[in-house]
Amino acid sequence: MVDQTEGRFAAPAPDDAPVPVPAFRWEEPPEGPMVVVLDQTRLPVDEVELVCTDVPALVDAIRSLAVRGAPLLGLAGAYGVALAAARGYDVTEAAEHLAHARPTAVNLEYGVRRAERAYRAALRDGADLERAAAAALAEARALHREDAEASERMAAHGLGLLGELLPGGGYRILTHCNTGALVSGGGGTAFGVVRAAHRAGELRRLWVDETRPLLQGARLTAYEAAREGMAYTVLTDGAAGSLFAAGEVDAVLVGADRIAADGSVANKIGTYPLAVLARYHHVPFVVVAPVTTVDAGTADGASIEVEQRPGHEITEFAPPTVPGAGAEPGGGIPVAPLGARAYNPAFDVTPAELVTAIVTERGVVSPVTGDALAELWAGSASTSAGPRSGNGMMGS
Repeated sequence: MVDQTEGRFAAPAPDDAPVPVPAFRWEEPPEGPMVVVLDQTRLPVDEVELVCTDVPALVDAIRSLAVRGAPLLGLAGAYGVALAAARGYDVTEAAEHLAHARPTAVNLEYGVRRAERAYRAALRDGADLERAAAAALAEARALHREDAEASERMAAHGLGLLGELLPGGGYRILTHCNTGALVSGGGGTAFGVVRAAHRAGELRRLWVDETRPLLQGARLTAYEAAREGMAYTVLTDGAAGSLFAAGEVDAVLVGADRIAADGSVANKIGTYPLAVLARYHHVPFVVVAPVTTVDAGTADGASIEVEQRPGHEITEFAPPTVPGAGAEPGGGIPVAPLGARAYNPAFDVTPAELVTAIVTERGVVSPVTGDALAELWAGSASTSAGPRSGNGMMGS
């Protein structure tokens, strides 16, 4: 409900929200260490956790999208290496399986390699296998803390940017896929900014793309928005254009799975059309992602490997975990003729010229250029003010 007092919009105290089940955690029961993940394919109906006692189980959880989202995949990779080391498995083999479980999200391999380096360094320094495993776990936990802290800083920088772009508050924000606590060790990326706006009483409406084909927006973002008490509305991906045409969108906020050196952004399929719509309608299009999502080794958008998902995710309705679902191959209810071919890329790529700004934990890059991102990656600018390029905000 809108609160007209002083032009602000009602926001409940954070303590009013139910305590969510953690998306990801490490446990060490007597029977041995394990990674426990919230099965995001079962939300919002069921909050079911998967217990992974070995790397193949964790890889399956990653590939099935039970655990997903760029920052969280980084944590999964790091903790997966720690799990392999603690359980006495072949760390090199485990690291390779984890790093390539999903090819587009750069954070996954980043987390894997970081924990693996800590493990190898400990061995070189004379540690036994147990102490080397402890080093890998310590590195995973350090990454976890850093991600939570990055979420807070991104939220603050993003809220400040919204104030610059849209003076007066009362934001109507469109988002795509899921970018909240379910994808992070903290509050998330783009949704973290939305949450900050909500808690500041500045969010008028959150428009949530359902996000085909697995409905991460309808199932997951709406789940988090409801817990926060936000005013939100779910729409089909194809309805976004009519919202822009009606003047109902003030800004688009999305996350990223990989940002190339030239500023091209790979994100959940359906993001690129939103960027085109935003440019045509003069609406800011903002990407929110940690610095680890910037891949200096990928020159441009054409160099980003785009994951191709199974066709049954389009030709069948509902995942196999839903009671009453159909037979193989995907276990869902058929919505296309038997044998129909499906084009199902998991991501698309948005060129830098369509991105108003990239918000990171180090600050805001706008205009988005290769030089500005290189400066950001090198950390040569102040982490409090963040790198800037050009004069002010890029025109949208």
